[in-house]
Amino acid sequence: MSQAYLNGDYMPVEECSIPALDRGFIFGDAIYELIPVYANQPFQLSAHLQRLKNSLQQTGIDNPYTDHAWQQMVNQLIEYEDSSQCSIYIQVTRGVAPRDHAYPSEATPTIFAMVNQWPSLDEKILSQGLSAITVEDIRWHRCDIKATSLLANVMMKQRAIEQHTHEAILVRDGKALEGSSSNVFAVRDGCVYTAPKNNLVLPGITRDVVIDCVRTCHIALQEVAVTIEDLITADEIWLTSSTKECLPVTQLNQQQVGDAQPGPVWRQVYDTFQKLKVV
Repeated sequence: MSQAYLNGDYMPVEECSIPALDRGFIFGDAIYELIPVYANQPFQLSAHLQRLKNSLQQTGIDNPYTDHAWQQMVNQLIEYEDSSQCSIYIQVTRGVAPRDHAYPSEATPTIFAMVNQWPSLDEKILSQGLSAITVEDIRWHRCDIKATSLLANVMMKQRAIEQHTHEAILVRDGKALEGSSSNVFAVRDGCVYTAPKNNLVLPGITRDVVIDCVRTCHIALQEVAVTIEDLITADEIWLTSSTKECLPVTQLNQQQVGDAQPGPVWRQVYDTFQKLKVV
């Protein structure tokens, strides 16, 4: 059984329980963070903790811990699990209170964290790439907050699954923003493009690492709006996230991307990313 943390106590995840009136359960009034772990070390921990703090501040949920306390909890979960590759999922809710849309005047945040195992990336995906579809973005206007209320993302992801593809790329006002659980990059004529950070895009930690990798490789990059036409005609498309790292899309809307093979720009950036995981 995977280990978990709940309000100060460590226990198997199956033994965790919260009251029915926790606002995370009633309203999805909660934020979360997912931290990759390689060789028993949390990857980009400071950046993940900063995003967690930003989400707490934006939603008005009190930050229950100092950075040091968060780091101790993460490290303790890794030590319990003793796994070379996993992730730490953290969730903070506003706490338990009578059901009322207004913020409660007094509530103690609920802190939950657990270890998620994930296997090494499938070599078939690395050699053949992923498939994706485009869908109209139906989310709210504060996608920069990493909130647990992900119903719209779940519905759009399910559309992709029902069409036997891996991911849904979300389009709003003719612009491709991100995936249902990933950030999106496109390559055209040797230049890499990705949507700029704003309220409609999650500020992905892996996105930022990949941008650094692109620059390390001396490849041109622009953070600008990517139109759906640009995406459809791209030479390469990539998806990035904490668990996906950086993966190529070789089929979009049942049409091949480029020559339907992972592209040379992706390969260069992917190899650079892998070197960052060596501890």
